[in-house]
Amino acid sequence: MSLAAAKKREVVATYARSPQDSGSPEVQVALMSARIDELSGHFQRHAKDHHSRRGMLRLVAKRRRLLEYLRSRDFDRYKALIEKLGIRR
Repeated sequence: MSLAAAKKREVVATYARSPQDSGSPEVQVALMSARIDELSGHFQRHAKDHHSRRGMLRLVAKRRRLLEYLRSRDFDRYKALIEKLGIRR
């Protein structure tokens, strides 16, 4: 399950550091968070979809690694991002 193109453009525009930015850790984490939110809603309706649940757990782990990378490189950007996304860490 992927994000709709319009939703993806909106997330990239919100979290991009510059107009051409699409690969910074902030954008990547924001896109993963949006996808995780969509999948969480999916699991409310389809509780027994274990294959997608495994994919979501991998996505959560990847997001966690990216957040740890950002935290080690620039703590201020990390702090601003988790506050903006509402991620509790």
